Amino acid sequence: MHYDVRMFDAGPQLLAAARGHGKKHDYVKRLFALLDEVWKFLKANPQVKHLGINVFLYHGEADKDLFATDQGLPVEAGVRVSAPFESAGKVVCSATPSGTVATVAHIGPYEKLGEAHAALREWCKANNRPMAGPNWEVYDHWNEDPNKLRTDVFYLLK
Repeated sequence: MHYDVRMFDAGPQLLAAARGHGKKHDYVKRLFALLDEVWKFLKANPQVKHLGINVFLYHGEADKDLFATDQGLPVEAGVRVSAPFESAGKVVCSATPSGTVATVAHIGPYEKLGEAHAALREWCKANNRPMAGPNWEVYDHWNEDPNKLRTDVFYLLK
């Protein structure tokens, strides 16, 4: 798949998020367990207005494979919200990083999201734009047709 990389200055996007750690063999399962916590919180707290957009935020460090550490990669699974709120239990008011980002839109099955990440990393290398470490995925609203699913992938740049 061909990806058109865009670069721009991004502001923070507010999230209701649950935090944890993941390793290569279990991070997807871990992310969905964290996301379930967030949705339970949002259903129990209707005053926290959400946009129905899921976000997975990976707190990586440039040139380090934190998946391979004892604790694993720090991750947040969240849902975009319209205003700050008071954190409660496992769910915190968080935000995506702000700053210059490189981004692509991935259209298609989630199983192929790795291609979007690889394209962004390759673009950063080819364009001498070092990554700062954090990256995230913003999932558009669900579509029954996996070929129409949209996920925007962002890498914070140094």
